[in-house]
Formats: sequence, structure tokens, C-alpha cells
Amino acid sequence: MSVIRVSSLIRRILLSAAVAAISSGADAQEKHYRFAYDQPATTGYGIAGDTFAGKMKELSKGQFLVDQYPGAQLGQEPQVLQLLKSGDIDFAITSSANTATVSPQAGVMSLHFLFRSEEHLTKAIADPRVSDAVRAMIEETVQGSHVIGLATLGLRSMYSKKEIHKVADIKGLKIRVQATPTEDTIFPAYGAQVVHVPFGSVYTSLQTGVVDVAENGINIYLANKHYEVAPVLSLTEHEANNSLVWISDRLWQSLTAEQKQWVQTAGAEVNKVEPAKAFDLEHQSIGKLQAIGVKVVSDVDKSGFVAIAAPLRDQLAAGLGPHAAKIEKLIGSIQ
Repeated sequence: MSVIRVSSLIRRILLSAAVAAISSGADAQEKHYRFAYDQPATTGYGIAGDTFAGKMKELSKGQFLVDQYPGAQLGQEPQVLQLLKSGDIDFAITSSANTATVSPQAGVMSLHFLFRSEEHLTKAIADPRVSDAVRAMIEETVQGSHVIGLATLGLRSMYSKKEIHKVADIKGLKIRVQATPTEDTIFPAYGAQVVHVPFGSVYTSLQTGVVDVAENGINIYLANKHYEVAPVLSLTEHEANNSLVWISDRLWQSLTAEQKQWVQTAGAEVNKVEPAKAFDLEHQSIGKLQAIGVKVVSDVDKSGFVAIAAPLRDQLAAGLGPHAAKIEKLIGSIQ
């Protein structure tokens, strides 16, 4: 074999080895992180998860890969919060109401009629001042995890076997509510009885009569098939279905300054793009529900609910604490 041919062969071998080494190094740099939430991926939680994961992959050039675990695969929200704090999962989404189990002031996001419309809610979630205030609240009140973004599933409404047209229609009814001081104060003020059951038990609780009414976002109602046991959806739109996006402190402390910036940028992307897409899901879901025979009561007289809830807002926010009071006033000021 000539010297030229040998030299050419050696160059090819060396080039192939170099490419393999580079490829192997790139693979080694890829890291996978677990992102948990308890709703189906077809809901606004999935939109938030996809938005965050996509932005992280883009910013890290494929090094930072977020694997999603929807549908309570890693536990329902109270369990997920504990796993997050212990560092056993990396990212999560939880409702503001369930967040109140670890930071009671988060119950401010569950105040009734705090958000005046879909437009007002969208603006509030995207407002950096609101995000900063929520983050500050969590930093001061929760150890082991941090908030990096906000999301919403829209406005919550009530569903049952009967139509609800006005506040008097729920007097004496057993309503499954999220376990927060705000819910436990406001619903009894409407004349209802509050019942606390985990989200995963809502279907059977409605089916067996443990509760008469449940309340949630429209797409959540559809995705979890709660219409099968509560075929009447009354659009009370009494409360926002807000959520927080989290990172565990164990992961946060392990990140470089650049990687932390990726995480913060991806969280801000969720704030910006998720609400509008979530409301699109809500609107599509109404059409799907009506097509399968669900009765949608759209002419709810909200004035009675508002008259009872409005004077309680400042009182409840102040009682929760200074962060809650600040957030309530800030949201109310957004036009």
C-alpha cells in the first residue's frame, strides 16, 4: 500500500474517531429532568409543560430535556409538592389552591371574582409585577422549591345534576371545594356546605352523592369526564383556575448562572403564551360538551355571588398575610 493511501486511510480513521468523540460528548451532556402535574396532557397543564420544555430545549441547544409526567403519574398535587421540596422531582405545576397547603397566602389567588374577565386574567398572569410578587411570597414562605412561572386554566364554574342560575340555587348543597381558607369562608357565605375530597375522588363523590356540586375549569371538567356524573355545567365563573410552575431547590442550586437564566426565561414564556391557549381550550370544550348533550347554563346571574364575595376579598387577603394583601391589590389595579 502506498504512503499516500496509508496517510489517507489514517486521516479518515482519525476523522471518524473525532466525530464519534464529539457525538459521544454531546450525548453525555444531555440531561433529562422530571416535570410532574396531575391533569391530563390535553389540558392547559400540558400547554404549560410543552411551552416550558420546548423553550428549555431551545435555549440549551438540546442539552436540557424535560420529560413530562401528566395525569398524576407521580402523585396528586399535595404529594407532588412534597416530592418537589425533597428534590425527588425537578419541576411541577400545582394549582394556587393546593399551593396554599404549603404557603397559605397563596390562597389569595382563589379569591372569588378577583379576576373580572378572561382578558383581565390573561393580563394579570402575564404581568411581571404579579409574577414577581408571587415569587417573593413563595421565597419567604416555602423551603425546598421556587416558583418560576404562572399559568391559568381559565375561570372555574360549577357543575352538578341541577341547573344553577343564582346564588340561592346552591343554598344547602354540598360542594366539593379546594381546601383553602378562602374557599372555606366564601362558599358557606353563599349558603353552601363545603366538602374536601382529593381531586382524584371528585368523580366518585359526585356519583355517590358525597357531594352535590363540584367546580373547576371547563376543559378539566371535560378531560376528566365529570360530565358523566354531573351533566349540567353552570357558568358561574366565580374564580380563576390559576397555577404555579415550580423548580426544586436541589436542582436550582446545582445549575450554573447561565442555566438558571434558561429556567427563568422558559418560566416567563409560560406566563406569556399559556393563558391565551388555555382559553382557546376552554372555548373549544364548551362546544364539545354541548355536542355530547351536556346542559350549559350560560345565563347565571352573578350579581348575588359578587355582592357576597366582594366585601370578603380585602378581609380575607389581609387575614392571609402581607404578601396576599399586596397581590390582591396589584391584581385589582390591572386594567
